[in-house]
Amino acid sequence: MGLLAGRHHWSRAAASGLAALALCTSAGSAGAASDWPDRPVRMIVPFAAGGATDVIARALGQRLGTLWKQPVVVENRPGAGGMVGAEVVAKSAADGYTLLIASGSMFTVNPHIYSKLSYGAKDFSMITKVATGPMVVVVNPSVPAKNMAELIAYAKTRPKQLNFGSAGIGSQVHMAGEALADKAGIELVHVPYKGESLAYADLMAGHVQLVVGNIAGVTPLVASGKVRALAVTSEQRSPMLPDVPTSGESGMPGFEMVGWFALMAPAGVPPKLIGKMHSDIAQALADENTKAVLRAQGMNASVTTSAQLTEAISAESETWSKVVARRHLKAD
Repeated sequence: MGLLAGRHHWSRAAASGLAALALCTSAGSAGAASDWPDRPVRMIVPFAAGGATDVIARALGQRLGTLWKQPVVVENRPGAGGMVGAEVVAKSAADGYTLLIASGSMFTVNPHIYSKLSYGAKDFSMITKVATGPMVVVVNPSVPAKNMAELIAYAKTRPKQLNFGSAGIGSQVHMAGEALADKAGIELVHVPYKGESLAYADLMAGHVQLVVGNIAGVTPLVASGKVRALAVTSEQRSPMLPDVPTSGESGMPGFEMVGWFALMAPAGVPPKLIGKMHSDIAQALADENTKAVLRAQGMNASVTTSAQLTEAISAESETWSKVVARRHLKAD
């Protein structure tokens, strides 16, 4: 009788203690979200400075810094199609102080071309897409083609003689070039760089003849006449390059590609903190100044739920796996 009573007393005490612990844990999580950030936040850009990912990161980081009352430090960690930067974030503490701004291809293409990819979607807490924008087919002025039909005809008479640059193996810029070759039935030679800006430098110098780049990166070069734009890969013309036809208008119907960028944190960040970040990012992207900066780069602000971002990665991954197989692409 006494033993049973003692057990009953212990059980009630244990239950009370566990309830208190749960309450403290819950309060701690809520406090973490409400107190965060109390120091600078790093935003890792896995490509070199000057490309679309970098431009978007700096525009968004500036506004978030104002909202968070803490500096958002943009840090470029280029290499291996985004793998180097992704590893930095995946291995960081799950406290919300290190974020990744990723291009879609890092999660939809890289798993199919790297036999030993050091990260995966499971290593990240998905927050939201932040921006979308079309790609632009640009060539060095020495290439005689004035539209897509002429480029395709020119390339077909010169198999494997035209080089196209990219931001690295598996990058959106790389896959846009591969998708172009796949759709048009032409053979191009891929030349990877550690970022878009480096590819554009060699495009202007004539070391590569072609890039299918993000509109944010190529527009200033088009405006200065250093490269020639043949087509934008969206359904409609871009207000940023209103005189440049769509790929459909320029002899290549059905070739449409929209690049996207998303913000992620290491796996394990508390859901309440992810929710706070999502809300703040949505507020930053709704700001007219932020939208104006993105529009000036040919981009549109884009906010999704974590689940929608995960679903987009899954669907696009399936599509790109087929292109990778047809093009026999491997990164190692």
